[in-house]
Amino acid sequence: MEDLAKPMSRLVDELKRLPGVGQKSAQRMAFHLLGAPAEDAERLARAVLDMRGRIQLCDRCNNISEGPLCGFCSDPNRDKLTVCVVEQPNNIMVIERTRQYQGRYHVLHGALSPLRNVRPEDLKLKNLLERLNDDGVKEVILATSPTTEGQATAAYLARLLKPLGVRVTRIGMGIPIGSDLEFIDEATMLESMEGRREL
Repeated sequence: MEDLAKPMSRLVDELKRLPGVGQKSAQRMAFHLLGAPAEDAERLARAVLDMRGRIQLCDRCNNISEGPLCGFCSDPNRDKLTVCVVEQPNNIMVIERTRQYQGRYHVLHGALSPLRNVRPEDLKLKNLLERLNDDGVKEVILATSPTTEGQATAAYLARLLKPLGVRVTRIGMGIPIGSDLEFIDEATMLESMEGRREL
């Protein structure tokens, strides 16, 4: 005999598929939705369906968008000569929170990973190469994660882009602000030393 009624069990199973949601969190959410007014559950369901039906990828940069171009690509005030390459659309929000970067973006939708069988042809690179010619891009900032896959992707992109005459830079990495040097690993310390800048 099941602990939960089948519709509830099915909802819990679906909620568990979300990142960071385990059995207990999924059950809490399911019971919350059960106890909430029907309008709340319907509003949530409509929001999910609306998002799935209306969101597409930007034709130019592969960011999520409601139309052919995302807000960054359609903004005439953004610097089209600088392109920041990220792995996923949600990485853009982290950069935008700094309020310092005024260029445009390019989303790869992944990172190279031989173990997961992700090869260069699996990444969204074609329109990046087209943009270098069409928009006269001067600098490409590689803002991939400091993971093995992110580092491999950045190295691959640097080898691919440098011969095209564009400046290729990598975001600085190293010791997080507020951390104690005693707890920093060797690889992070090496990145910090190599990425030092003059004050």
